[in-house]
Amino acid sequence: MTIFPRAATPALLQVESIVGRLAGRAALQEVCRFLRSDVRTYRWVGVYRVEGAELVLDAWDGPAATEHTRIPISRGVCGRAVRDDATVIVTDVRSDPEYLACFRETRAEIVVPIRDGASVVGEIDVDGNEVGAFDASDGRFLEEVARRLTAAVRAAASDPRPGA
Repeated sequence: MTIFPRAATPALLQVESIVGRLAGRAALQEVCRFLRSDVRTYRWVGVYRVEGAELVLDAWDGPAATEHTRIPISRGVCGRAVRDDATVIVTDVRSDPEYLACFRETRAEIVVPIRDGASVVGEIDVDGNEVGAFDASDGRFLEEVARRLTAAVRAAASDPRPGA
């Protein structure tokens, strides 16, 4: 789906508003909810944080939880985005041998690193239910969102886990 600058600008302002009033996992959770509600093709949105050699799911919004709450950086499309320090767009997950299946209806995925300086500290993971759901404009948009989430990802590392 093409995200035009006219639509991206107000969305980015909303993300800035969220991270300006919330911190840590609360901010990440609200950003996931907002992105999923604002962009029709974003059927599941999650934010993972790098913790050692793993990605840890800190926040998500979608119709169901994923079983992949911890992903080794050595595995999957999510791991590839961290290893390559690059946005990964998978047009059809059924043709990507690295894809870790979460939901039967998922057909496309985009994963965007969240950086703190030169280090990848997390990532935004978005699933779509149509082949080709994401394009370069989604990548540019989510890279701008990622730039605004660095502090929230860092703060999430020290947030106590619910029920802990």
